[in-house]
Amino acid sequence: MKKGLIALIAIVVVFVIWGFSGYNSLVTLNENVDAEWSKVETQYQRRFDLIPNLVNSVKGILTQEQTIFGDIADARTRYAGATTPNDKAAAASQVESTLGRLLVIMENYPQLNSSANVADLMTQLEGTENRISVERIRFNDAIRAYNTTIKRFPKNLLAAVTGFSERAYFEAVTGAETAPSVNLE
Repeated sequence: MKKGLIALIAIVVVFVIWGFSGYNSLVTLNENVDAEWSKVETQYQRRFDLIPNLVNSVKGILTQEQTIFGDIADARTRYAGATTPNDKAAAASQVESTLGRLLVIMENYPQLNSSANVADLMTQLEGTENRISVERIRFNDAIRAYNTTIKRFPKNLLAAVTGFSERAYFEAVTGAETAPSVNLE
């Protein structure tokens, strides 16, 4: 009887330790996802800080394409009002689309490319876009590790009991693979 009680206590202790350890690993993975998303947002903020400077530099030279400037401002406002990572990703994609149209316009006006200020801002923006891409990849990698863990047995049971649920990957919006076109006629 005594051996059976000791064995039962040992099993309960092992299960409790596994539960705490498993819960802590889920918390760590979840926090890692949040940290990776924060890095994506940091790069988005860097982009948004560069955009007004770029727009003002281009505006001084290019006055007939005012609609693009309004579109950029609207896209930035939409991002500022977004509250979830999915909403922010969609708003950021709208900014990317609008910036793509601005870049096409800039390519059609050689005098813009000769401005040192515009060229410097474009280089910074290009670097920022590369950083955003890297951080999105890292974010999706963290999501994959987290989602895989909460779907595997036996942690799927622990995740269900403790309220951990699947997180959404960053996905480009529909049509993002198509280059923007601008008609200047």
